[in-house]
Amino acid sequence: MAFTTTIDADALRALIGKPGTVLLDCRFDLAAPEAGRQAYRRGHIPTARYLDLNRDLSAPVSRDSGRHPLPDPRRLAATLERLGLTREAQAIAYDDSNAAFAARAWWLLRWIGHRNAAVLDGGLAAWLDAGGTLQSGDPMPERGGASSDDTGAPRGVGAPRGVGAPRGAGSAAGQDGSQAARDVVVTTRQLIEALEDPRRKLIDARAPERFAGAVEPIDAVAGHIPGAVNHPFDANLRGDGRFLPREELARRWRERLGGTSPADAIVMCGSGVTACHNLLALELAGLGGAKLYAGSWSEWIRDPARPVARG
Repeated sequence: MAFTTTIDADALRALIGKPGTVLLDCRFDLAAPEAGRQAYRRGHIPTARYLDLNRDLSAPVSRDSGRHPLPDPRRLAATLERLGLTREAQAIAYDDSNAAFAARAWWLLRWIGHRNAAVLDGGLAAWLDAGGTLQSGDPMPERGGASSDDTGAPRGVGAPRGVGAPRGAGSAAGQDGSQAARDVVVTTRQLIEALEDPRRKLIDARAPERFAGAVEPIDAVAGHIPGAVNHPFDANLRGDGRFLPREELARRWRERLGGTSPADAIVMCGSGVTACHNLLALELAGLGGAKLYAGSWSEWIRDPARPVARG
């Protein structure tokens, strides 16, 4: 059985150590970038490998980008292959932040064409609550690097279709001209055009106080993009950090969409990370098809001429 959205701790337990299972620890702290790796070394789910938000799940920041640009898809695929991911493998991502970072890994895996990707529902806490154990230290070094064909595309992770033609990569994506590439990621220029279309809806995953501009602990400007509506990513969760039941997610999201088709929705956040949590929730609700504004708020405010709303 392939898991393509979430997986619970009991199902994960049955897969650990089996060939074809790749477990990805995505813990991260925006205020202390090395904290996630340090936590991994102290204790992680057995067989898990660490993915760093800044180094592995994002590209370097540029003058015009947001805080977490999408990574180069081929480099990401090569990294995942070095961690053992093959085309048929089941990837499972987890964190200790209500899936805020694990959902980013999930979306990126799908973006490069790997469908068998899931998030551990409830994260590390759910694993421990279910009696799961941890192991410490770093894994043994990988033997060799990722192999490649004569085009430079890594073999294994859905190559050549999944890697060679990512489903939209912001500044890097859409280079193959495919419809799929244009349909998944929205650039700032495309967003400005979309905001003129009454059929489209922009949904911001940040906390209500950040959306309103009452506080801004990270970015240089407070507020939100005019016309956006707020759906904090933690509104997708129960009190224990697990996702709400499908029916409740569907109810909440239909209310938030307000008649907008999921295909006409665009999700964003501060830097394109927690927006992926909303994309996962929409998928769980059976309402997939929304697009990601990858640059999000931190890219929007790079240009002081762009409008800002508060309240």
